[in-house]
Amino acid sequence: MVTLTYFGHSCFLIEGAGRKILIDPFITGNPLAPVKKEQLKVDYVIITHGHGDHFGDSIFIAKNSNAVVISNFEIASYVEKQGCKMHPLHIGGAAEFDFGRAKLTIAHHGSSLPDGTYGGSPAGVLLEIDGRRIYHAGDTALFYDMKLIGEKGLDVALLPIGDNFTMGPEDALEAVKLTAPAVVIPMHYGTFDLVKQDPQAFKQAVEKETDAKCIVLKPGESYQLR
Repeated sequence: MVTLTYFGHSCFLIEGAGRKILIDPFITGNPLAPVKKEQLKVDYVIITHGHGDHFGDSIFIAKNSNAVVISNFEIASYVEKQGCKMHPLHIGGAAEFDFGRAKLTIAHHGSSLPDGTYGGSPAGVLLEIDGRRIYHAGDTALFYDMKLIGEKGLDVALLPIGDNFTMGPEDALEAVKLTAPAVVIPMHYGTFDLVKQDPQAFKQAVEKETDAKCIVLKPGESYQLR
C-alpha cells in the first residue's frame, strides 16, 4: 500500500515500501502547513527546484532525519555543502533506490537557490513505489511531452492548478488528458492570493471530461493506493 499525505502547496509525504519520501517541503512560512518541520522524520527528500516555496525546509529536515536529498546536480551539490547526504539526478535520468525508482522529468519553470545562485533545471519527478507510478509535476507550464510521461500508465498525477506561476485549471485539465492518470490530485493553489483557485470546480471538469478520478486533499489529509 502506498499513502500520499498533503501538507499544502506542493508538499507531499509519500509512504511505501517501508520508506518515507517528502517532496518539496515548504513548511516554515506556509500558512496551510498542518505540521512543523521538527515533526517530519523521513528517509528521502526530493526537491523539484530551488525556489523557496519548494526548497523550503529541505536542509533542516534532511539533516534532522539523516535523509538523502534527491534533486538535480546543482541543488544536490548545494545541499551537500550544507552537510546533507544527496543523490544527484538530471532531466531524463533515473536511479534505483531502496523504495523503488525515481526519474526527473521536464518542467517548464525557473530555479534559483536560497542564496540567489543558479538552481539548475526545474523538474518534475516520476516515482515507482510498490508497483505504483506517481508523477509529481513540480512547478510547470503545460507541455505536450506529458503524453510520454503517462504512456506506461500513471496511478496518480499531482498537478499544479494555481495559475500565475504555473499551469492554471484549464491547462491542468489538458495535462490530465495527456497523462491519463487513474487519479489526479491538484496542488500549488490556495497558499497565497496570487494562486487562489477553486479545486472543486477543477474536480468537476476533470471528472466530466476525462476518465480520471480527482481527489481534492485538504492539508493534512491522506489518500491511499491499495
